[in-house]
Amino acid sequence: MTSAAQTVDSLIASHIAGTLPLPAHVLVAAHLQLKNDNRAFAGDLERLGGLGLSETPPIALSDRDRRLASVLDGADPGDGSNAGPTQNGLFPPILRDFVGFDVADVPWRTKMPGFREHDVGQIDGCHINLFWIRPGRAIPTHTHGGLELTLVLDGAFNDVNGRYGRGDIAFADETVEHRPVIEKDRPCIGLAVTAAPLRLTGPLGRRLIDIIGG
Repeated sequence: MTSAAQTVDSLIASHIAGTLPLPAHVLVAAHLQLKNDNRAFAGDLERLGGLGLSETPPIALSDRDRRLASVLDGADPGDGSNAGPTQNGLFPPILRDFVGFDVADVPWRTKMPGFREHDVGQIDGCHINLFWIRPGRAIPTHTHGGLELTLVLDGAFNDVNGRYGRGDIAFADETVEHRPVIEKDRPCIGLAVTAAPLRLTGPLGRRLIDIIGG
């Protein structure tokens, strides 16, 4: 079985090679701006020329996404030398530039008790949203119709695969059925990039699917 560390390493390698969709690129760049050890790993890959990985042509963006292109032009997420810990807010710099605000200005929408989200939108075949979940809240048991990447920005949660705190990336797909539980000391705030909607599988799933699915 592939370990979480190996999966993150593979994701970083794809990021350096330029093969990720734009939302996943931003998520990994934000992760690198929060994690010193992985910034060093990404820097090593860049110095080695991406270990021979080929680059893809630049991602074409629509007019409404021109601001996102400027984020990529100005970002240096590899070794993190221009990033460091975010000092003016919770979000790492590239995420703040991507969405246009920090956590204090997120236009949250309540999806169910103790669960808020902001739908950033659909870009490059991926859906992006920010979420806020109250301390101690358990998300109903679910699986996924495709790959989901979750970056924890504050707080922490636990599921069948372990604990995820600030800067950690959680992976889930159709092979993973889990029930994330938020730790009790603070809310969990995160960024999710998904290729397909989640599918509720627990006893409350059928009752809540309309609420969560919007």
